[in-house]
Amino acid sequence: MIVQCYIYRHSMATPPQKIDVILDILRITVRTFPHSPFAASLLQQYQERGFLTRKQLEGLMHKASKVHNMPEGKLATLQAIIQKMPVRQKSEAPTSAPIHEESLPVRIVIASILEKYPTHKPVLLFKAKYETHTPLSKQELDELLRFYKLLVLKDSKG
Repeated sequence: MIVQCYIYRHSMATPPQKIDVILDILRITVRTFPHSPFAASLLQQYQERGFLTRKQLEGLMHKASKVHNMPEGKLATLQAIIQKMPVRQKSEAPTSAPIHEESLPVRIVIASILEKYPTHKPVLLFKAKYETHTPLSKQELDELLRFYKLLVLKDSKG
């Protein structure tokens, strides 16, 4: 009974140590390649920040796979850590509508409005955008067509 109590107290007194596989791999890699600035910088970053990015871990995996006395279990654990991390992909830039798709109608609409109302400020703005090859947004196109219907088509009917 006394022995059990001693073991129980002893295990409570010393907290279990965490196993840090990444730190172990970094130390072994730096010991194997002492003149490698890459491995040394990864070790320094890991000690300062406490984590490495996925790309850094992939680079470490590549470097650590060259170490002959590296335990396979540690490499497998590093591989599993890398695979668990999210892959960040940049979204593609939104493709703007081709300028020449509606070029002719937009050009004709702008010209016909400015022919009747040469000082119409919003249409002059759309013309400047069109001439600098800046694509007009959907709202701007809708507004331009609304002006066309109100100013040009209304006058031609009446």
